[in-house]
Formats: sequence, structure tokens, C-alpha cells
Amino acid sequence: EARAGRHPYVNIFKHFRIEDWKKSAKEGDVSTYMDKTLKCSVFRIKGPVPANSYIQVPKNTSHSLGLTGRYFYLLFRPTPGKCFVVHLDVAAEEGQVVRISFSNMFKEFKCTATWLQFPFLFCLCGPGLVGPAPTSVRWTCLMLDLQYTLTVYLNRCYSHLKSIKLCANMSVKNMFTSDLLLDPGESQRSMPREMSFPVPKGGSWHDIYDYIKYGYLIKKQKVSPLREESCCVNLSKPVQDRVSLIQQITTPKSVRLATFCKLLPDPILRLNRIIGFGGATTKYALWTKSGDAVVYPCHAIIVSMKISSNQQRFFIGHTEKVSALAFNGNSTMLASAQTGNHSVVRVWNYHGGNCLAMFRIHAHSLSCLSLSHSGSILCGVGKDSHNKTMVVVWNTLNVGKGGEVTILAKAHTDVDIHTMKVAFFDDTRMVSCGRDNIRLWRVRNGTLRSCPVNLGEYHSLDFTDVVFGENSSNQHDDDQTLFVSSRSGHIFEIDYSRVVIRNVRRLLPAQQQHAERREKWTFNSGPGIAINSISVTSSFCATGSEDGFLRLWPLDFSAVFLEAEHEGPVTLVSASSDSLQVLASTSTGNLGFLDVSSRGYNTLMRSHTDTVLGFSVDGIRRHLTTASSDGTVRIWNMDSLHQLYDFVSEDSPCSVAFHPCEQIFSCGFSSGIVRVFDISSAKLLAEHTYHRGEVVGLAFSPNGEFMYSADSLGSLALYDSSEEDHNVIRVVCTERAPDALTVSSDSRCLAFVGPSEYIVTVADARSLDELLHVDVSILDVESPRLDSALKVCFSPASTEHLLVATSANKILWVSSKTGRLLREVSKVHRHQCSSLAVSEDSRFLLTAGHNTVKVWDYNMKLDINSQVMFIGHSQPISQVNFTPDQLGMVSVGDAIFIWDFLAHPVDSLTDNCGVQFSHGMPRQTAPIPSSPPPRLDHVCCPVSLFSLIQAAVDPHVGEEGIKVKAVIGYNGNGRGNMVWRPDQGLLAYSCGCVVVVEYLHTGCQRHLHGHSEEISCLAVTNDAQTVASAAGSSNEQKSLICIWDVQKGTCRNAISYHRGAVQSLAFSRDDCFFLSVGDFSDPEVALWNSKTFQLLSSVRVSGPVHDAAFSPSTASQLACVGSQGVYFCLMHTRGVDVDLKVQKVKAPAQVGDVVLTALCYHMNSLLFTATNKGHVCVWDTNTQCCFMTWDADEGEIGVLLCRGNRLLTGSNTRWFVFGDLCLCFSGTTVLLEQEMMLDGTSVSAAFDNTMDMGIIGTTAGTLWYINWSDNSSIRLVSGHKTKVNDVVFSPDESHFVTCSEDGSVRVWSVSSNELVVQFQVLNQACGCVCWSPSSTTDSAYVAAGYSDGTLRIFRLASSEMEMKLHPHRVTVTAIQYSANGHVILSAGKNGLVAVSSPVNGATIRVIRDHKGAPVTTIQCVNEQCKSYGLEGNEMWLAASADRRVSVWAADWLKDKCDLLDWLTFPAPAYIGDDSPPPSLAAFCPTDPGLVIYTGYGVEKELSYYSLAKKQIIKKIALPHWVTCFSLSPKSQLLAVGSKERVLKLVEPSSGMFQDFLQHSDSLQTCHFSPSGTRLFTVAYNEILLWEVLGL
Repeated sequence: EARAGRHPYVNIFKHFRIEDWKKSAKEGDVSTYMDKTLKCSVFRIKGPVPANSYIQVPKNTSHSLGLTGRYFYLLFRPTPGKCFVVHLDVAAEEGQVVRISFSNMFKEFKCTATWLQFPFLFCLCGPGLVGPAPTSVRWTCLMLDLQYTLTVYLNRCYSHLKSIKLCANMSVKNMFTSDLLLDPGESQRSMPREMSFPVPKGGSWHDIYDYIKYGYLIKKQKVSPLREESCCVNLSKPVQDRVSLIQQITTPKSVRLATFCKLLPDPILRLNRIIGFGGATTKYALWTKSGDAVVYPCHAIIVSMKISSNQQRFFIGHTEKVSALAFNGNSTMLASAQTGNHSVVRVWNYHGGNCLAMFRIHAHSLSCLSLSHSGSILCGVGKDSHNKTMVVVWNTLNVGKGGEVTILAKAHTDVDIHTMKVAFFDDTRMVSCGRDNIRLWRVRNGTLRSCPVNLGEYHSLDFTDVVFGENSSNQHDDDQTLFVSSRSGHIFEIDYSRVVIRNVRRLLPAQQQHAERREKWTFNSGPGIAINSISVTSSFCATGSEDGFLRLWPLDFSAVFLEAEHEGPVTLVSASSDSLQVLASTSTGNLGFLDVSSRGYNTLMRSHTDTVLGFSVDGIRRHLTTASSDGTVRIWNMDSLHQLYDFVSEDSPCSVAFHPCEQIFSCGFSSGIVRVFDISSAKLLAEHTYHRGEVVGLAFSPNGEFMYSADSLGSLALYDSSEEDHNVIRVVCTERAPDALTVSSDSRCLAFVGPSEYIVTVADARSLDELLHVDVSILDVESPRLDSALKVCFSPASTEHLLVATSANKILWVSSKTGRLLREVSKVHRHQCSSLAVSEDSRFLLTAGHNTVKVWDYNMKLDINSQVMFIGHSQPISQVNFTPDQLGMVSVGDAIFIWDFLAHPVDSLTDNCGVQFSHGMPRQTAPIPSSPPPRLDHVCCPVSLFSLIQAAVDPHVGEEGIKVKAVIGYNGNGRGNMVWRPDQGLLAYSCGCVVVVEYLHTGCQRHLHGHSEEISCLAVTNDAQTVASAAGSSNEQKSLICIWDVQKGTCRNAISYHRGAVQSLAFSRDDCFFLSVGDFSDPEVALWNSKTFQLLSSVRVSGPVHDAAFSPSTASQLACVGSQGVYFCLMHTRGVDVDLKVQKVKAPAQVGDVVLTALCYHMNSLLFTATNKGHVCVWDTNTQCCFMTWDADEGEIGVLLCRGNRLLTGSNTRWFVFGDLCLCFSGTTVLLEQEMMLDGTSVSAAFDNTMDMGIIGTTAGTLWYINWSDNSSIRLVSGHKTKVNDVVFSPDESHFVTCSEDGSVRVWSVSSNELVVQFQVLNQACGCVCWSPSSTTDSAYVAAGYSDGTLRIFRLASSEMEMKLHPHRVTVTAIQYSANGHVILSAGKNGLVAVSSPVNGATIRVIRDHKGAPVTTIQCVNEQCKSYGLEGNEMWLAASADRRVSVWAADWLKDKCDLLDWLTFPAPAYIGDDSPPPSLAAFCPTDPGLVIYTGYGVEKELSYYSLAKKQIIKKIALPHWVTCFSLSPKSQLLAVGSKERVLKLVEPSSGMFQDFLQHSDSLQTCHFSPSGTRLFTVAYNEILLWEVLGL
């Protein structure tokens, strides 16, 4: 059929002319009649047995409708009192055909890999739910979403509708397919006329007909009770019940039907690379026509590999091992066959990768395929049911155009056929060879005939391969030459036209003339070497023989001119079309090619020759080690797929494990021996023989300190892996072999199955002392059989969770502390679970059962919690696990499969290392943060752990050596700490203890300094001339409220009254009064005079107050809300005295036990209040009564604003948590107008009078500009939500980078202080960051160290992660590029310093001198080291927490790194409750021969150490311990920070210093810019940028 006939919208009855019955078929009682309801002719299908009466489209089931429309519509009416069946055959993109059936005969939903059965239910059928149609059944429009159905139930991609079969008993009007979702009840005018049902005037479609949508789900909209319902179809009661019942039956009981959520993305795994070759055969590998790729089988998958890059792509669809492959002449069409009793043949579009046709052949052991040069003929050889050779020839001419594959001829013969090929010059001719015969075949008139070649004296030879001569392409058919090889070493040249032997040659073993020398190969008489394969080009002949040699001969076979020796017999040779390369494969699973011109050999693939038993991944070097039943242990490069090492032993390996940090792996053998190997030196480190049985379990602790092994006879051994010889610490014997060893992520607990199969034991990982026994057999009391444990696995993120896979096909979540069953999942796989693993963030669970891999939502909170990956393995899977970087997954069994793990981060919004841009453009949506926001009640500023230094003295005005140039960020810890006046363009907000006043029309900042504690809230007068700020108290002093003159930037007044923090500030409408409210520790409301700021009145209330406001319409009214309800306040003025009367009213009973959290006034004497449970209550301020409530949200509302008839709420729920609701009021109804999602809980908000635009502050430290008219949001101010660990200038000072505990790395523009790009890594903290030494932005890189031990390198120009390294197993504490950028030095919490290559990510060396103490500082400088007696062009130092500093001389290009000096600073025992001050060191910028050190010691001081003199030459006394310091590169200035919040600027030569008190917390980081003109200081998440003026 024409492709146009398959357009998504198709009227099936009309297109296929159903009434002619030429393209469709009918069977049984099928007739037409005039239906009175529809007023048209319809088909009636009747019959006592539904399967005997039907309409089928198309007529021939081997043909396909090819309809691609997503939605299938059926207009039908079930016959009352009868049953009906509908079958739809649907093709998936993978080539699989799935039957979808629905019927009122089906009692329950059933699902197999090829058949879905849905029950069609009627609510009037009684309690049984199923049965004949009721008498009241109506004409029905049934819509089936084919794409959704295949995706959800079978995890397959929908391709097209293949066929339809409508079985009795029913009446049917028509069938349609479309890509449009049509609703006949709503859109009769837009419906195609042939799909519409007649509706009388004034009638309702849904009163006459039924409309059922199946498989189409709309994302649930949250609707509050008073919100107007969206227009929905009012289905009749029977239809509603029917749809509901169908959902109940087809949905697992544990799934909530309210929403539909599944594991995303779909698919979550993508096959990336396969290490393996062969399976059923190693004699098939094909060159593409261009010679740039090789196609070969790997068990059930066909692999196409680029020889230049080793990039692979896959042809997936076979369910058994692939036994044969064939290309057509130009390699556009690929044919493949699989093993099995009924072999399946597939024809593929090679370049497109899709399957064009799939058909079965009634033969087994299909061992040979050959495609003709044109691709129109396919020939195959196999065995029939009588074990006779069967040859089949198919017509594949039209397969590329959607046509069917038909059999041209078939022959059964007793002749043995080893190889058969179609002649390239004639599609009807073939040649074959086998044991005792060489035959020529021809297809004529539908028959396949053959004639033998007269072999004479050679009639008993076993022939292995046949090929046409390459140089005969332009010759006549009569001049063709055949070359045939044999196991006896003979090579025959045969005249094709005359069917006679022209020449016979034989390959003989070399004659040994000398012990170390072998003569050239020649063809003479004598015993020969078996030739398995032959390939002929215009210039040479290639042979592959049993002795393992690939040899190239001239066409006269005079002598070998090129040869390559292999590890096993060569099973295939194949020359590329340009004759420049020769492909070779071996029976040992090796695949490679010989480059004829360069005479070099390239190995493409090596593989195990038997089942892979287990694996372990070295995440640092990305190496993979595997143990196999073939007796080898191999180490692979996961990126190049190359085999790096091969350890062969007479003893069979059973289990392997990589050391988490070192380049070491251990292997357990069947004899009980455990061997430990050092890969870098390729030597055996240790060999232990404590086990008597097969070593079935092997594991290292995550911290690398211990190793564990278990044998089949019940011994469990503990080793000390911190030492090279891995001494045994303890051996424990149990009654049963411990199995499935697993160690918790904190290296504290070890779990295994034992001492019986029903018991899981949890032991101390350091001593093997038993801590807990869990009997899994008693956890299911209803089970008739005892359940036994098979596998165990700790959850990395929650070590209390121990997962157990059981024999009853369950996975149990057990508490490793109490043994209590936490959760269980049944029917995990159809077969028993052979392996399970949990991702590092404990969001995903990976299981393997037989040859199937499943990925699960770890928390099991989705409607569909798993995805099944059927593709891939043809044998049972031995082991699965995530790669250490969590970006991939490895599964092993028949081969090694490396998968990409495509899971999104939390909430499926960004990638694991996402990039967020800020270019001043409106954002469509804002990201959801990775952690839940704090509750809004009792919002107060955190109290600093460190008291303010009393001795600090501010410098005189005008004499400051530095001044604040910019404040980076916004304090999301406060509440109401942002004010905005759009008319004046004034924006004020707080960051730490600084009030930032920003004029948006100019972009300039003014900083108001006066507080010493973090500011909690702000307020501004209506004329925008005065700003009030409140900060928390310290040392039990009262909170400070500052009154600021905005124009002058000075503090007009400072008042103190509240003993705790100030919760809220407000000015009255006429700016005459000022209100302040204390927090929960001092819940007092104070009223002040705004002119004199004298206290007028105060009232102490009974419970915490969370918000307060003046009435905008009545000057004497104000209100507060809190935990006890609403406080209506009225001011009574008597001369100069003001009395405050308070009336408390509890929250309305209908909202339950709630806390009122926010309030706002409406102009018409209305007060709106919000609760911590998402209610909004409306009060009449005159009667003080609540007359209206509604559920505005599901969580706590903390922001409430009203302007005119618009109300805005901001809450902390999942749906609206970070967003805001804008509601319109019309009478007594509430309508949702707009909503928006931001990056954190809203804590402050200010809008214009029309509520069209405003600014919102969130807990994420961001200020957003919101425009409701176009629903846009722009990030105005960005900041870190959590602690900032580092801030560094770029070398050219155009950018600076910050990193934080929340895992974000942010790059900012220095000129605008705006965020340029953000790199986010979820569930990890970023502890340190550095720039590459590059001087240009285009070539600039940022390297960051994380808490999981990884380093990530980001490129600024592309805003992408360039590389991920994993040199550490613990938190990275320091990182630095070398001075020339050749390497990256990084240090971990364990004191190990790793030197890594930024080019390939390899760990070059590990320095252990500081092992045991966290390294706090690494610094590198350019300096020739000859003056110190060492070779090197740069120096670097490392300082550790044990007060030791090492200085090194290095030349990284020469791989030199030598210790230059080692400094140790004495100190008394530290007796403080907190951690001691850090040890810090740095080179002096003006003289790298000086090292400046500070840390805990005898005195608080800075020490100057001379590397040349080997002594301390200078000390500077300090008043407090140093937490950070930085030296100016261009001057002698020294910046020093302390826990006491003081930034001290020191000029060492003159002794001058100045103190600055602008931070509200301990300083943790300070850095001068490369030019020395700017300085960054950081205290928690406050970042201040200073301009350096000089002392």
C-alpha cells in the first residue's frame, strides 16, 4: 500500500473498503442492518462462540495495516446478554508484535510479553463484575491509547497497528486511528463527520451514548473546595463505574489511583558498550562497505563498532544467541539469524538500525546466511526436524519498502553444508561447501537444484569456506573462479563455469631448520594445517588457520608475505572492500584487524569464552575486573573496552573485588586460596590459604581498611587491607557458608547469609562480632513454605536499611539495628533474584533475575515503581551494580554490558550535574530545590556560635584600608527581610548583618552597617524615606532595631526592647506609628511613635506571634496572628498617651487544630489569615468573626498579600511550596488565577498596588522579580542557601567562583556580581574549588572537590562538566591546579594527597605523608628549585590538621616530585569543646622562599619560615586564633579572619592593622584577587566583596 494510506488519521472501514471484503475478511454470521439510534447502516457480528464469527482487517494476517496513529477509536455496541472480544495486533519499534485484547469474557487483567488482556466491565452485572452486556448497554465510542498501553505495561515503544479482529457479539459502525485526542461529547463540531453520533436538538451526547478513554491520563490539578471546577465530561453512572472497575483490575493493589507517577526517564537505562564477542559462533564478523566499522554478534545482540573510536551501536531484538550474519553488497541491509528449535531471521536497515522484517524458519541450528549483492535474495542453511540439511531461499526485494519476505525455494538434502554464499554476479546462483562436497546451486522456476564438483581423490575432505575471486567482477560468468579451504590444509581453485578443479595447494607446518628460526611457509605434500576461513582480494589471499595464524599470500601462493599470530585458532578472515585491512576472529573470543599497509595489528575486542561470574569496578581509574568460568581474571578499561591485564591460573577464579582506593584487587579461587594483586606493578602482594572450600564471597570495606572473604564450607575471614601483606585478623567458622557479603557504607557493619539459609547475620565489620540475627523465614507467617535468603545489600545512604532478596521472589527491607521488617516487595522477578544493588543516594534499586534487569524506585512511592529491561542478556545474569560515579550500570553473565544510567536528580528536573544559567532573561519555570524547606512558624535568625570580640576597634572614617564594595546574596533565613517600593525604585534586603539598599533603575548598592547580628526582618515607610531593621541579640542582650535614613545612609535611631529576636516590623498607613513583635521567647507587641521612636504601649500575649500588620483603611486598627489565634488590636489615644486593647479570637473550628502563620488586610474591612495546614480564613474585622475558609494549599502558608481583589499566598508544600497562588474574589467564590514555582519557600514578598509585578524572597537565598501578566520570573539577587566553603577569583579577575555545602558550584561575573552559570551536584557537598591557570575565559576551567571523594572539572566556555575523577574515597578537603596546569593536586579527609591528570583523569601518584590527618591547604607556585638542591620548576605545599606542613619540588612533565622540607609545629593539648583552629600555610607572594604558617599552638601568632635558612625568621602576635588568612599578591597586606567575626587587615612591615566587624558569623574564607585590589570574605553564607585601598 502507498505510504499516504497510513497517515495517522484513517477511517479504517472506508480506506480498506470493508464492504468489498477484498482487503478484509469476515467469518461466521456477519451482516449489516439499519440502526435506529445512529440512523445509518452498521455491521452486526453474531455467534455462540465469539472466535467463530468475526471481521478481520487486513485479510491476510501476514500483511500489516501499518497505521501509525496513536489513538484507536472503535464505535460499537456490545450485544445485550452476550459476550464479545476485540483483538488488536500492535507492533513495537523493537519489532515485537503484541496482542491487545479486551472482552467482557475476561475475568481479570493478564499481562505477558506478547499479550495484554483487559476485562471490559459492566457495573450492572452483579458482584462478579464480569459477564454478558446488560440490556441497557448503549452505543459506545472507545478510545485506546496504544502508545501509553505499550509503554506502561511492557516498556516498549509503539510503532504501528498491524491488524484488527472484531469478534462476536457486537454491532460496529466504524474504526479509526488518529494522533488527535478527540472527545465526541465536547467537540461534535470539530469531530470528523464519520466519527460523530447523531444528537437530537437540545439533547446531550452523554445522555445517549458512552465515551470511554482508556490509557490516557491527565496530570492531576490541585483544586481547592471553593475553586471553580474545570469543565469535565459528565459520564453516565454506568460508564464511570466501568472505567473505575477497569482501573481497579488492571492496576496493582499497592498503587494509588489518584495520580499516575512512574519511574522517569523512560527508559532509565541505555546500553552504551558491550565487552564480548561471539556466543553461538565466532566465525561471523563483517566489514561495512566503507571499511570504517565492523559488525559482529555478541550472544543475542548484534554490535556495530567504529574501528577508529570503538564507538558501538546495537541491533537489539533477538531472544537467543545470534548464529549467522550477512550484508548485501553496499552494506545497507543486514540479515541475522538466531539459534533455537524454530530459528528466527531478522532483516535490518543497517544505517537506520531498525528491523525491516522478522520471520521464522521451521528449522533449528540455522548456521549460515548469505545476502545477494543487490539484497533481493537471502539464503539460509539449517537443520529440519529430521536433522536433515535444509536450504531456504527468500525473496527480500521489497523488504526495504515495507513489503513482506516470501520463500522462493526450499530444499532438503543429506549433504553437509558448512558455508553457503550467493554469487555476487547472479542472485539465483549459490555455492556451498561442507564435509565431502563442494556444490553449485541455482534457483529456477521455484525450485532449488544443485550439482556437485567432481573432487576425485579429494572426495573425503572436510571443506570449511568458499569464496569467489575478487578480480572477476568484470568477467563473464563463465570465467569466475572459486576458492575453497579445507581442514586438511588444502586450498582449491575451481573453474565455476566448467565445474572442475583448476589447482590444489596445501598449507604445511614449517620445517624447523634451527631451534630459533622458521622457514617461510610453502605448499607441498605432507600433513597440513587446518584452514578455517579464506578471503580473496585482487592482490592477495588471506587464510585463517587452526594454528592461530592469519596469513596473507600472493595469488600464486608462492610464499607468505605477512602474518599475524593469535592466541587461539583463527575462525574468520575477511578483507575490507579496499583490501587495506583484514579482519580476523578467533575461537577464544578475540576480534581484530591487520593493517596491510602499516603491517600493524589492532585488537578490537577480547572476551571471556565462558560465563562471567562476577565483577568489581575501580571508580578512580575506571577499570573493571571480571572473573569467569573460563579460568581467567581480566581487567578492562571501561572507556576504551580494551583488555589491560589477563591473569590465568590453573585454579578457577570465583569472586573478585577492587580495593576502593588503591590499584589493588583480590581474587578468590575454587581451591580456597585468596590472592591479592597489585595492578600497577603486576605482582602478587599476598596469598592466603585459610579457606578449605571455594571462595564464594569477597569484599573490601568502603574505607579500604579491611577485606573479607568467605568459603563454601562456612569460614569467614577478616583481613587488614591497610597493610600490603593483608594479614588475617580473625577467622570465624559457621555452620553454613556465608554468602552474599555486603559492607555498610560507613564500614561499620558486615552482613551475610548464615549460619543457615534462613538467617541473615549482621556483624561488626572490625571484629566479626555478631550483632544481630534476622530470621527471614518467620517474616511471612501466611506463606506455606519457609522463605530463605539469597542476597543481601546495605543501602548506602541509610545504613540502617538492609535489603534481603529471598527465595520467595521478594525483597525485604530490614532494620540492621533492630531486625524489624520495614518494607517488602513481592514478585520482583519471574525467576529468583540473582543480584541487587542500591544507588549511592538510595533513590534507586537495581535487581537481576534470570536474564532480566529491573530498576526500581527505592522508596516504592510511585504508581509504577520499576522499569524492566528485557533486552541484552541471553543467559542468566550473574551480577549487577551501579558504577561508582552513579552515571552507569554494569551487568555480567554471558558478556559484560555497560549501561548509561539516565536517572534525573531529585524530582526529575535536572541532570546529576546540571547547569543553570542567569542571563537576565525571564525563566519559564524555576527549579525545585533538592531538600525540603524549613517550617515557617517560629522563623528567627540562627544564633551565632561565636561571640563578638570585645577588643576590636573600627578604623576612623575615611582611613579604612578596605571598604565593602558589594554584598553577594540574600539572607533566606529571615522573614519579611525584603521591602520594595516600586514608585521610588527602592529595594532593600538583608544579608547577614548588613542592610543592602539597591536602586533598581541605577543598579547601585548602598550598605547600611550597624548590626552585629544577623538581621531578621525589615520594614519601610510608605514614602520610602525610612527603613527599619531588626537583628537578634547576643549574650542575653536585647535585640537591636535600627532606624535608617535611606537618602543619607545613616542610622537615625537605635532602639532595644525585645529580649529575644524580633519576629515582625510594620509601619502604619500614615507612617505615624511603628510596630515591633518579639519572637516565641518573648511574645510581646510593642507600639512606637514613628517620629520620636518613643515606646507608646506594649502588650504581652499568651503565645508566639508570627505576623502583624496595620489596617490600611482604619488608622487605629492592627492585628497579629500566632499559635493561639487572631489578636485584634485597637489603639485608644488620650492626648499623648496611647492604650492598646487586644481581643483574642481562636481559629475557626472547621479548620481544626492549627497555628495561624500569616495575615493581610483587605480594604473592605476584611482580614485574611493563613494556617500551618494550608487554610485561608476570611474575617470581618468589625464583628471579629470568620465567615469563610478554604483549603488554599496542603502545607504551611507563610506569605500572604492582598492588593485590591487579588490575594497571593506562598507556602512550603510540594506543589506550591516554592510557588505562589494568585486568587481572585468575586462575591463568595474563589478562583485560581495563576501559580508559579520558585526555588525555595517564600519568606518575604512585596508587590505593586495592582499585584501585577513584585519581588519575592525565598529560603534558597534568591530574590525573584515576578510579572504575572506574562507569567515570568527573573532572578534579581542570587545567593547560597547553605554554608559557602570557598570563593576564588579567576586569573583574569573577570569572574569568581563559589562552592557550597548544597553541592553547587557557581560562577559569577565580577563586573555585575550576577550569577553566570551554576553547576549543581545533588546529595553531595562541595568543599573546595580552584581555577585553572589559563588566562582567557574561553580556555578557563574550574575544578571542584566533593564529599564523595570525586573531583569534577567544568569548562566555563561550554558551561558543561568536562570530566569527573574519583581519586579519593573520603571527602575532598583541598584542591589546586599545579602552577603550570599540568596536574591537579587534591587532598582528602584521610590525609592522602592525589596527583591527577586533567587530560585523561588518571591518578598519577598518591602521596601518603600526611595520612591520618585532614589536609587543610594546598598551594602551588612557580619557582625554580635548584637553589634548594632539587630539580623542579615549581613548588607546592600541603598543611594538615596535625600541624604539619610539607613543601615539595616538582616537575610534572618529567614525573618528578620530591620532598623539599617538612615542618612540624608544637602545641599543647587542646581542651576546647569545639574543634581546634585549622592549620594554615601559604607561600609569601613576593618571596616564595618564605612560608607563612598559623594554627593551634603555644601562642596565637603567624610564623614566617625561611626555606633557605630552615628556620622561623619572624612572628606576628594575634589576639585570637585564625580561621582563615590571605596574602595580597601585590603588597605586604595580610587579611586574617577569626571565629570572633573580626576581619583584621595587617601590614606586617609597619605593624599597622585595622579591624572590621561587618560579618555576623565566624569567618571561614578570605581571598585576595590576583591583582590585590579586591578581597573576598565569607562567613557561613555571607559573601562580602571589599575594595582594597591600602593602609
